[in-house]
Amino acid sequence: MPKFEVLSKSKAELKTATGKRAELTKEYLGYIQGLRKDQAGKLTATGDGESIASVRRRLGSAARAAGKDLVIKRTGNDLYFWLANRVPNGRRRGRPRKTETSA
Repeated sequence: MPKFEVLSKSKAELKTATGKRAELTKEYLGYIQGLRKDQAGKLTATGDGESIASVRRRLGSAARAAGKDLVIKRTGNDLYFWLANRVPNGRRRGRPRKTETSA
């Protein structure tokens, strides 16, 4: 009998991804997973065919794949990132949306 296991779709996509893009995503996931709540990371574009915009895009893509919320800030050629504080109970700050009432 085969062993059955249930896992998230994003995890399955990461495990089955191939090619250069998959390698890059796994590399950036390592950067994200190495952070604790009170830490921040810094990435610098080396200029070897990569721009700070591509580094930011890859970091955001890896964060979405991992289901993590990141705050990403750019200063010059450096990119700083840290885990975002989630709003409890999914509530948002600010004025509530208008709801249409049926007449």
